[in-house]
Amino acid sequence: MPSSPTRTAALLPVPALQVLPQPVVLRSENLGPGQGFAEHTHRWNQFVYATAGTLLVTVAHARYVITPEQAIWIPTGTRHATHALHGAAFRNLYVDDAPDLGLPALCTSYAVSPLMRALIVELEQVAGRQEDAAYLHTLYAMLRAQLQRLPQLQRHLPWPHSPRLRQMCEALYAHPADPRSLHAWGQVLGMSARTLARHFVQETGTSLRQWRQQLRLLLALEWLSTPRSVTSIAIDLGYAGTSAFSYMFHQATGCTPSQWRSRRAAG
Repeated sequence: MPSSPTRTAALLPVPALQVLPQPVVLRSENLGPGQGFAEHTHRWNQFVYATAGTLLVTVAHARYVITPEQAIWIPTGTRHATHALHGAAFRNLYVDDAPDLGLPALCTSYAVSPLMRALIVELEQVAGRQEDAAYLHTLYAMLRAQLQRLPQLQRHLPWPHSPRLRQMCEALYAHPADPRSLHAWGQVLGMSARTLARHFVQETGTSLRQWRQQLRLLLALEWLSTPRSVTSIAIDLGYAGTSAFSYMFHQATGCTPSQWRSRRAAG
């Protein structure tokens, strides 16, 4: 079973860049398991992506599991922390805060199109080379245009702010198969089931049942990037077998866990 995302990780220094030298800057770094960056902010927008591996991005009241099929947009000034769960090819875009950018003022997860991925790979390949200024200008413009066209995803896990609810969520994150009901958790936390349900919706915008379903999906995405069997993942997520797990996963992603894993392996 994985530990909570508050586990100690190998922290790396945040770049001391103060001004972006061009409209889009690629930060390329390969992160080992558990490596990452402590909570920090930037003076520009950030498009957090990994061409391989899995990232965990934590913001004030949400957590995002980022696989190579998706990314997260982090607006200027947003406090966040990023860690590689099992190692990742971290490919991060810094994007200047132009008035015509037209992207959300809140953290948003996106599906990454094949074209967007290809543009990021191309930017990495030309970085540090003497390239024609007109070509670079076209590449930056295409990246910004693609950012505006990517479909949004609902792949974040809202996180409560009160200590008692955070205690419950940390426990469930560490042990998603925990079968305790709303009533049982109310007894642990010293409140009625009704009060717990009300406070949870107020702080996260979702019910505990929906939250646990989203937690299982995000952990499934994380664990499917490891060699673990689908059966083992299903059991550790609290499912009696693979059928119920596969149904949930297919409803959320449009493919079965095995199909998702095969697509990732195929690149």
